Amino acid sequence: MQRAAHRAGAVHRSVRRAAAVGLGWLLPLVGAPAALAQDPSTGSTPTAAASTAAASTAAASTAAASTAAAAVSTGRTAAAWADRVLGVRSVLGADGARWSPDGRMLTFTSSLGDGRGLWGVPATGGFPVRLVPDLGGVPFLLAQHPRWSPTGAWISYLTDRDNENGQPDLWIWSPRDGRQVRLTRMAARIGWTSWSPDGRWVALAAGTEGNYDVWKVSVPDGRLVRLTDDPRYETTPEWSPDGRRVVFVRSDARWVDHEILEVPADGGTPRRIVEVRDFFDYQTSGTPLIGAPQLSPDGRTLLYLSWQSGWINYWTVPVAGGTPRAVAPAPADQSDAAWSPDGRTVAFVENRDGTRALRLVPRQADGSFGEPRTLVGPPMGVVANVAWAPDGSRVGYTLATPTAAADLYVADPRGGAPTRLTWSDGAGEADALVAPRKVRYRSDTLTISAYLYTPRDLRPGERRPAILFAHGGPTSQYADGYEPQMQFFAAQGYVILAPNFRGSSGYGRAFADANDRCWAHCDLDDLVAGKAYLATLGYVDTARVGMTGTSHGGLLSMAAATFAKGAFRATIPHGGTADRIYYYNTQELRHIKQAEHEFGPLADNEAVYRYVSPYYHVEQVDTPQFVIWGEGRWPGSQNSRRYVEELERQYKPHRWKVYQGENYYVSSRANVRQMLLDMLDFFDVHLREAP
Repeated sequence: MQRAAHRAGAVHRSVRRAAAVGLGWLLPLVGAPAALAQDPSTGSTPTAAASTAAASTAAASTAAASTAAAAVSTGRTAAAWADRVLGVRSVLGADGARWSPDGRMLTFTSSLGDGRGLWGVPATGGFPVRLVPDLGGVPFLLAQHPRWSPTGAWISYLTDRDNENGQPDLWIWSPRDGRQVRLTRMAARIGWTSWSPDGRWVALAAGTEGNYDVWKVSVPDGRLVRLTDDPRYETTPEWSPDGRRVVFVRSDARWVDHEILEVPADGGTPRRIVEVRDFFDYQTSGTPLIGAPQLSPDGRTLLYLSWQSGWINYWTVPVAGGTPRAVAPAPADQSDAAWSPDGRTVAFVENRDGTRALRLVPRQADGSFGEPRTLVGPPMGVVANVAWAPDGSRVGYTLATPTAAADLYVADPRGGAPTRLTWSDGAGEADALVAPRKVRYRSDTLTISAYLYTPRDLRPGERRPAILFAHGGPTSQYADGYEPQMQFFAAQGYVILAPNFRGSSGYGRAFADANDRCWAHCDLDDLVAGKAYLATLGYVDTARVGMTGTSHGGLLSMAAATFAKGAFRATIPHGGTADRIYYYNTQELRHIKQAEHEFGPLADNEAVYRYVSPYYHVEQVDTPQFVIWGEGRWPGSQNSRRYVEELERQYKPHRWKVYQGENYYVSSRANVRQMLLDMLDFFDVHLREAP
């Protein structure tokens, strides 16, 4: 959000902390959009009320961008660049945005101001309004799920506030009088919530017995009713439009095969609607990747995700029974789907090589689907968090690019320029940052897609050092979003290559499974091939190439120093899983499920676990490493510490550092800032000068 928006927001905050407020009172106070800026999704100017204030802010942004571009040529200190790249951050939290029932406002979580609160912004543009000053937090991997009741009388959310056991409970907040009510005291993980159509109940998935079951709680008195009782995980409950049924997902013990079922809202025997097989869901215990089952507005058709075609695509099936059909079959992964309020259109996000576009597909009278069309197709960017306005006249979404954090937009489904609703921190920095380009290279029989960041101050004839980045997961993907670490090192003169190696998501089922049982070896081959690709550019000194990554990327950075003889001058593993046997025996359940899916059960596959663990091969290490990790918060791990001890025992070259107040991964802004400077110091020592 631009500076002007921050100042005005601060003024409005003190007013809106008064208790007796209603939405009708809030909305007249909001102002005009902070600026009119070119929209990265279309290259056009978003619609908004033209005003002198908006024009002045736009002019100020242009001047700031010119200053920023000039700063590139004059140079900045590393510390200043760390502050700069970390200053580009979204004002929106991870929960996306939700429409108010009257369609006049979108609400989102944000750390704007002091503390994490719930904010709203008018759908036509204007300054954000803080609704709930402090939402508290939730345990690792869980979300707060802020949800409007259908009547607009309440907003529900999950929080661990006032809860000594650290688990979340369900609270509701009244927009009319500011009253907050705690609905549950379950002392258990709560992974999903949804409102009944009449606003009298909230369905939720709660782990009171070590797995999730489906419950409902009455509003506002908090009476709990259990709807399912099964030893398997039962997640993501959603109400039918008539309020008579609740649909949910039940996963098997491996988190691989799933059933989508419905249960009467007053209790009874669940009935299976459809099976979804061979879809390993690493996030079953949090916010499942398979998503929530979505019933059409008439309640007759179920929309769901499946790997059935070899890609993660949307399918539908009649609730009463019938043959599933693909909604918009494509060789691309799909996500974020939502029915239009009239049931005639499905909006969804389609991921093609990291670019994620918003598409609409019409539903025909016979239940089939027509030809999809693109509503928002950024040249490079990530669309997410799709939400229809209650009357279907607009679609809300977020958009991030490689040089800008995610902001909130609304678009007319018939087409035209979108309206931008938020301006995240660092919105004027794009001209000073590096816009990467997508490249492809061969590794064995595979084509690997990667992002290439070239320093802006590269001069003809120069040969620069380079750093390869490896993502976590490994079933994850570098996409067209903002990457502050890559921007930081590009600003320090390093060429950056970020490959989506085999095992990454976004490239089909066969590619995602291509590193099963060969972690730290076959996927490492794709990083080594990336170094060979850099040699073809002519401006990279391949004698000065390093590597870094977090989680699985940390494992690959350890593996690069161990198994890729002489390929890299130095590596920095962050939160790496050096010993998969130790990890299996000490880490949370989702990591155990993942390991069994990728390698098989430990008891029968110990040789595989050792093969993919650099810890058991330290004698082969020939590359200096800077091993970094966090400590102090759950979930933690001693994996890196044990690895460092083994490096020391065998006299292998290394440095190490622990950042306090973190879980295993370093994420707080102050620690990340210091970590970037520490990483730069290490890479400068080993990569700046030719050997």
